[in-house]
Amino acid sequence: MEGIIIKGIGGFYYVRTDAGVLECKARGIFRKNKETPMVGDYVTVVATPEGNTVDKIHQRKTELVRPFVANVSQAYVVFAMHNPDINHDLLHKFVLSLEASGITPVLVFNKTDLATEEEREALVEEFVGTSYRIYFIEAKEKKGLEPLLEQLSGEITVLCGPSGAGKSTLLNKLSGVEQMETGAISVKLNRGKHTTRHSELIEVHGALLVDTPGFSNMDFSLDPLELKNLFPEFAPYAGECRFLGCNHDKEPDCRIKSEVGKSISPMRYEFYVKTYHELLEEKKRKW
Repeated sequence: MEGIIIKGIGGFYYVRTDAGVLECKARGIFRKNKETPMVGDYVTVVATPEGNTVDKIHQRKTELVRPFVANVSQAYVVFAMHNPDINHDLLHKFVLSLEASGITPVLVFNKTDLATEEEREALVEEFVGTSYRIYFIEAKEKKGLEPLLEQLSGEITVLCGPSGAGKSTLLNKLSGVEQMETGAISVKLNRGKHTTRHSELIEVHGALLVDTPGFSNMDFSLDPLELKNLFPEFAPYAGECRFLGCNHDKEPDCRIKSEVGKSISPMRYEFYVKTYHELLEEKKRKW
C-alpha cells in the first residue's frame, strides 16, 4: 500500500493512504543505511505481525533540511512588514535556499496595516525581474488570503520565515481551524516565541500544507560558481557578458552589472556579490 507521510512523532510515522491514516514504524534498515523518513515522503507501507511498517521511501523530488520536509513544490515565505522589521538579508537567504532546493518561492508579507504604500512598492522593486509572486496580507484579519488559497491547488506547500512573522496565524486562517498554537511577540526581545511543535501535512482545499517550527536562519552550502544560476533575474542575460563564465563580480563588460538599477534590483545584486564572496571564502577554508 502506498501513501504519504503527514506527520512523524516519537519514532512513529503517520501515513495517509486510500485506506485512511496508518500509524507506522520505519524498517530498521533505514537507520543502518542512514536514511530517515521525512514528512512529505511518498512511501510503501506493509503490514507485519508487529504492526504497519514503512517499507520503502520513494524517490524525492525536493528535500529541505530546515525544516525537515520532502517533496515540497512551493513555499510561502512569510515575513512581517514590521514588528519585527524585515531582515532583508535573511529574506534573500530563504529565497536562495529554496531556489537551490528546486522549490518555488512565493513571497508573503504580513501585517501590511503597519506599512506604507511606499514600503510595499519598494519590496516589489526589490524583486524586479524574478517573476516571484508577491502578496501583501493581514493574516489576523483574513485580508488578502484568497489568492493564497487558490495557489495551494495541486501543490505541497510549506510555510517558512522567521519567528513572529505570523506563520501559525496564517496557517490557522488558511485552514479554518486552529492547527497550531500561536505565540505573541516577546516585548523584551521583539521576536516571536517558538511555539509550533512539529511539522505536519494538513489538507487544505484538497491540497497539502505543512506548518514548520519558527526559526530565524537558513543553512545552505553552495558552489560559488553555481550561485549566479539561482537568481532568476540574471537568466534573460545569460551569455551576454564579455567573458564566458562571467561571475558578475569584478569582470569588465558584464551584462548583469549593466542591468543593476534597471531590470535587476541593486539590493539583490549586492546580496549576490556578498554571498558569492562568502562562499568563496568558505571554499578556501575547506581546502
